[in-house]
Amino acid sequence: MARMPSTERRAQLVEAAIRAMTRDGVARTTTRSICAEAGVSLSVFHYCFDSKQALLEAAIQAINATYVARVKSAVEPKATLRETVRAGLRTYWEHVTAHPGEHMLTYDLTQYALREPGFEHLARAQYEQYIASAAVLVDRVRETHGAGNRLPADVVGRYLAAAIDGLTLQYLALGDEQGALHNLDMTADQLVAMLEE
Repeated sequence: MARMPSTERRAQLVEAAIRAMTRDGVARTTTRSICAEAGVSLSVFHYCFDSKQALLEAAIQAINATYVARVKSAVEPKATLRETVRAGLRTYWEHVTAHPGEHMLTYDLTQYALREPGFEHLARAQYEQYIASAAVLVDRVRETHGAGNRLPADVVGRYLAAAIDGLTLQYLALGDEQGALHNLDMTADQLVAMLEE
């Protein structure tokens, strides 16, 4: 096994954990299976992470960072505020439809954390990250279009995180792509109305 800086090794283990948990589910993924997925020994895992809990937290942060970066890149000024909002939502949605297993993993992580004693704070941190990330995106849209700010970004961000969470879960359960796209457009309209106030 080639020597690698610990930050790179941690990233390797996080990526392996995401792949293994997406495939096998959180409850069935062990530190041993993560190490096998990454092609490293168990001692490497324990060198990089204090516990499975620490790895799960890093996985949640990595997944969220990927989503936020993807949507931020799509928040480029379009002709109208609605087009800008819609483009950002559609970019996220393209990832949902292309990688449904990864999105199922986020719900699995939440459920696992809520049911596993001592892990509850991970579910809270996960959703706090969603809300904070959505608020950052709201601010970015406001900056690009000079939209109103009567409603605080964290209030709009909380709404956005809840709406997207519900739409994603509904799509994963029902598989109704046309219905999901219709609801996504309705969400865009509601966000625009909030941002124009």
